[in-house]
Amino acid sequence: MSFENKKITNIDFLGKARIALLVTFTLLIVSASSFFTKGLNLGIDFTGGTLVEVGFSEAVDLSEVRGALIGAEFQGATAQSFGTAEEVLIRLPISSSEVSAEVGDRVLQSLPDAEMRRVEFVGPQVGQELTEDGFLALLYAFSGILIYVMIRFTFKFAVGAIAAVIHDVVITVGIFSVTGMSFDLTVLAAVLAVIGYSLNDTIVVYDRVRENFRRYREKDAKSVVNLSLNQTLSRTLVTSGTTLFVVTALFFLGGELIHGFATALIIGILVGTYSSIYVASLSLVALRVSGLDLMPVSNEDGQIDNRP
Repeated sequence: MSFENKKITNIDFLGKARIALLVTFTLLIVSASSFFTKGLNLGIDFTGGTLVEVGFSEAVDLSEVRGALIGAEFQGATAQSFGTAEEVLIRLPISSSEVSAEVGDRVLQSLPDAEMRRVEFVGPQVGQELTEDGFLALLYAFSGILIYVMIRFTFKFAVGAIAAVIHDVVITVGIFSVTGMSFDLTVLAAVLAVIGYSLNDTIVVYDRVRENFRRYREKDAKSVVNLSLNQTLSRTLVTSGTTLFVVTALFFLGGELIHGFATALIIGILVGTYSSIYVASLSLVALRVSGLDLMPVSNEDGQIDNRP
């Protein structure tokens, strides 16, 4: 079935470009500023130390828990609610003189009404290795995507795709910095998934833009991009909506252990959908993409380059 026979929406996405740019730059500035000034609340996976989860028979005042820990000479200890007011998650800095079992016993002695749920210990060397390996994995994944994008697309399209991916990663990580949510290995895994999701959504839009540039040679870039966004809108909403439904279910029903993972994916899906419509597409218009950019060109060996 041809595009002309399909009933599509007629939303002027690019007509709201100024509002979109204001939102985009505001989010980027806030995220980057928070990251460089406040940093991330790294989880025990990266920092090392002991994590103790305890439960109480009724809601407990966190200030009393912190006071009891300080009285037991746990310097630098933090306590926060974990799912419910009866569950408390305690993070303790690294202690070279005690093993995790001893730390857990001392915590229970300082909190006589508490019941032990779990104890986890990450040594300083392991924490440093996880930090290095985790962020190297992020760097390698991003580098691989950059190489793929530069091969897959012509220069102007590649710039837009890369801008959209950077936009999504910066804002997703930035929200964790602004809110102070714990950033652990599960969140890092979600960020890697967001990179792939964002690029996939952008490629779908770009493929339709390429087709429409070749089909409607008389239209300008803004008209072609707007048409392409409307034609792919139903696919974008269905894909994002079903994925968001599953991730939201994980957020509410999956428990606190994957709460950060689900949160990062929810942010990434929403931001990735937005960036495909405005960041990636606006980049094409800003770079003055035209049908001439899609004309096949001969390489030095005489082969035809048909990249979009």
